[in-house]
Amino acid sequence: MSDSVSENTFLKRLLDDATRPFLGGGRFAYHYARGKLGGDPIFRELLRQGLLPERGRFLDLGCGQGSLFSWLLSARALFEKGHWPTGWPTPPMPDQLRGVELMQKDVERAARAFGVDHPVVRVEQGDMCRTDFGKVDLVTILDALHYFDHAGQEDVLRRIHAALPPGGLFLTRIGDVSAGLPYHISNWVDHVVTFARGHRLPKLYARPLADWRTLLQRVGFEVTSQNMSGEKPFANVMLVCRVPS
Repeated sequence: MSDSVSENTFLKRLLDDATRPFLGGGRFAYHYARGKLGGDPIFRELLRQGLLPERGRFLDLGCGQGSLFSWLLSARALFEKGHWPTGWPTPPMPDQLRGVELMQKDVERAARAFGVDHPVVRVEQGDMCRTDFGKVDLVTILDALHYFDHAGQEDVLRRIHAALPPGGLFLTRIGDVSAGLPYHISNWVDHVVTFARGHRLPKLYARPLADWRTLLQRVGFEVTSQNMSGEKPFANVMLVCRVPS
């Protein structure tokens, strides 16, 4: 189902479509979405590699203003119109997109982007350390696990594992402390972005990649990893974690 559109042309159109809902939220919401979705390779790779379930209930913890949700909905809409790169797998068509975000300002930006009665998207204010995850098919945490202490990290991961069915998927991205200078650059950028979003700078609880893998395996996940920094000098690693079938 494709009109043989080139990958670059497709990504430009997808970026335009995915960021358009944030125009109503003000200049910051719109430009933040464009910078995040257009400059961060993980969003492209989620689609190119076909990592997400085709259907089901998706839960994004630390979802911000819901940029990932707009990206997925816009991708599906383009696919159904026949605008899809040759060779890319079918994009997901989620039954539910639920986001949990600690910062009320981001929740308000999401409400302006999606409205309050969206048939699929729901973004709520909450703390992932306390929120009931329910039963879901996919959980994502992108660049947020390091905001709370190690005991809290393990508790959240155990509750994620319990919320997923056999074969369920947890996707996260972490900073690899053992990477040295690239990690410190990533850490500095994290602080700058957090400050720009209007939040105070947090204390970070990062780990070496080997420790993240050990923790996730101890919780019960099967784990694979891949670099997810793109061409930037960062230490970002995507962890693909599955509940054994």
